Amino acid sequence: MFNFLWGVLFVLVNFGLFLACYRLFGRNGLYVWIGAATVLANIQVVKTIEVLGIVATLGNTIYATIYLTTDLLNEKYGAKEANKAVWFGFFTLLMSMIMMQMVLVFTPQETDISQESLETIFGLMPRIALGSLTAYFVSQFMDVRLFSKLKDAFPGRNQLWIRNNGSSLLSQLVDTLIFTSIAFAGVYPWDVWWQIALSTYLLKFIVSAASTPVIYIARNFRFKDEASSAGQ
Repeated sequence: MFNFLWGVLFVLVNFGLFLACYRLFGRNGLYVWIGAATVLANIQVVKTIEVLGIVATLGNTIYATIYLTTDLLNEKYGAKEANKAVWFGFFTLLMSMIMMQMVLVFTPQETDISQESLETIFGLMPRIALGSLTAYFVSQFMDVRLFSKLKDAFPGRNQLWIRNNGSSLLSQLVDTLIFTSIAFAGVYPWDVWWQIALSTYLLKFIVSAASTPVIYIARNFRFKDEASSAGQ
């Protein structure tokens, strides 16, 4: 029960920080969030927890906010900006993977206390990152395309929830199957792998559904520089 209650608070904090990042830094803040979320999600995913009897990995909450971010960019600024953010996140994840693997190769000094911890966190990173890069690349561009199609089919301002949740439903399923297969197949027993895959998808989609009010709030943010640019 503690993990569940703490998890609810964790989700709310993630949403609050997302809104603060956008409110403080505007559209640039969304790119910053994409970069930070892709890296943090792949660090958090190393930790396995149990929530209400379900085995799950961390990282699902902040990873789900990536869909929130690209959907918001698509909604307010168009598919081109959303795709740009996807590429930004892809590069950030690839950059962090390369740099941290090089960090691990350095011979630690005798009094160093961090090497083992870094190896524990980032030692699995090549496989996790490969799964994440592949899943991210496929699912995020799929999400942008699906959102755009749903935007054409359901263009109403009050139909944003259809565009947001509809695009996430399929793209997150694809993301989960690709990621868990590459990252964890053979690492955990199949019964544990199945629980992780199922819980990962459910948690991502629950967080995405819960983020619906957040994207409505964020859509209403107005920025002076954007208003002046629109008037030119």
